[in-house]
Amino acid sequence: MKKLILTILALTTLSFAPQKEDAFDTGEYFKFRIHYGIVNAGYATLEVKDATINNKKVYHSVGKGYTTGMSKFFFKVEDLYESYFDKETGKPYRYVRKIDEGGYTKNQEGFFNQAENRVLVKDYKRKSEKTILVSEDVQDIVSAFYFLRNHPNIDKLKSGEAITIDMFFDEEITKFKLKFVGRQDITTKFGTVSTMVFKPLVQTGRVFKEKESLTLWITDDVNKVPIRIKADLAVGSLKADLDDYKGLKSPLKVKK
Repeated sequence: MKKLILTILALTTLSFAPQKEDAFDTGEYFKFRIHYGIVNAGYATLEVKDATINNKKVYHSVGKGYTTGMSKFFFKVEDLYESYFDKETGKPYRYVRKIDEGGYTKNQEGFFNQAENRVLVKDYKRKSEKTILVSEDVQDIVSAFYFLRNHPNIDKLKSGEAITIDMFFDEEITKFKLKFVGRQDITTKFGTVSTMVFKPLVQTGRVFKEKESLTLWITDDVNKVPIRIKADLAVGSLKADLDDYKGLKSPLKVKK
């Protein structure tokens, strides 16, 4: 469950430079329904707000993930991820990670110094802090979602091509690799939608069956909205579908 929520927040981790006009704006909101078979396991949301850091207007994205119904009695999840990032470059200034996943908790905040390629991580649970060197174009897990939707060449990717991004997570830089599979029309609650299909490469282990156990569908339009995610697990599979949205910069393209 927590792996899928985490993936939703990382959804479109494609390493690209930003285009001139954003694919999103303040007020954009997504809600995803997460289900295990026919069981509704929980929800995840993402919302874009405005904020000010050092007298500069920035985007403030808030991501939440939580279990519902009987699922929360078996494995309670209450996750909060936040990111403050530049409206022009997409580079992050600050992130928040406050999670409770079946009793596993974290309460951290990170402050990026883009000029010196450093991030100050404050761990409020452990009452500690440390400064970590990072790469020049590193993103946090939430800012990456918005930064990478803006690339002008995403529509030119060919099947089989893989792209990587430097992502700061768990106090280290992670190389996240994503493979483009192709295009597919899928049926959603909003109608038939044309999508681009990706395979994020993940570590194998007790949770995922193999490296390509995750599949991601994003809308094949200017919005590049993540509309479906499927995770093949060691036992069964989890799926997340876009359940509600508002504030898209451009209308969602739906086939009649």
